[in-house]
Amino acid sequence: MPIVGGLDIHRKQLTFDYLDTVTGEVRRGQIAPADREHLRAWLARFAGRDDAAFAIEGCTGWRYVAGELAAAGIAAHVGEPADTAAARGRKRHAKTDKTDARHLRTLLAEGRLPECWIPPTQILDYRALLETYHDLRREHTAWVQRIHAVFFHQGAPRLGEGALRTEQGLAALRAAAVAHLSPAGQLQVATALDMLAAVGARMEVLRKQLLDAARHLTGAKVLAARLYGAGPVTALALTCWLAGAGRFSSSRKAVRFTGLDITVWSSDRKGPPGRLSRQGPPVLRWAVYEAGKTHARSSAPDHRYYTAVKDRKNSKRAALSEARKLVRQACHILTELGDDALTAA
Repeated sequence: MPIVGGLDIHRKQLTFDYLDTVTGEVRRGQIAPADREHLRAWLARFAGRDDAAFAIEGCTGWRYVAGELAAAGIAAHVGEPADTAAARGRKRHAKTDKTDARHLRTLLAEGRLPECWIPPTQILDYRALLETYHDLRREHTAWVQRIHAVFFHQGAPRLGEGALRTEQGLAALRAAAVAHLSPAGQLQVATALDMLAAVGARMEVLRKQLLDAARHLTGAKVLAARLYGAGPVTALALTCWLAGAGRFSSSRKAVRFTGLDITVWSSDRKGPPGRLSRQGPPVLRWAVYEAGKTHARSSAPDHRYYTAVKDRKNSKRAALSEARKLVRQACHILTELGDDALTAA
């Protein structure tokens, strides 16, 4: 790599630092504003060269930067943010954009950059759809909780479990709001119902897109067929974040990537109870946890183990244990499939 460099990504500007290993010349500066058009114009200086490589951090904005680098024939290396920061060592001076770019360039030149896998464009799009669907699910739950909170706050009778699921239940809810809530409370409930209708409509559209994607992706199809509790959406999430040849050397690392491993901070043999690390994609963690809860059914193949953990601990711990099993099994299956898991079925 005669030209090796680093790009520090921010919303307003991109800071570059690259070294020409032949001449020993180092160039530093900024690209502003930070968008495709200006980055593409700056990369024109490397036209016709296939011996350049740049390192970037896997933070917000890395996708378009990596895409423009690849389009210009420049090798893009995405560094894992936490490990890249840890490679800096003990902080001895103020951290700036220039030092960040130089740090990335140094790690790449020395072969110490903790690289991330760069998924295909189609997988990135599926991830974006899954994240949007998850956000809508959370928003839907939040509005439902607000309705129940308004009724409780004003001392109204408690709503039934299915009050928001049928037209009959919604009609009864509106009647109860008129009978028991103040005008402000009625406005709160009416607003929440309007928001639920809008969110629900958008969720239905997204769900159809996700189901269609899961039917046409080899890894998702195989996982949905072989893993109990893994529906199309869960199988698609597992494929989008765990598939790819050589992604994980062991299934334990896949569980750690998902954020379902237990971390314990201890000092002098004392420490608080273990907690989930909660690192990695929240969408994947939510999907496998929901899949783990399906083993509470008596027809589930692992129901006996789920019941034993539930009796010894609680249902949440039992579902988490099943979720970890699901991730390990999916990792083994996707490793067998290799890059074929990301191809069209």
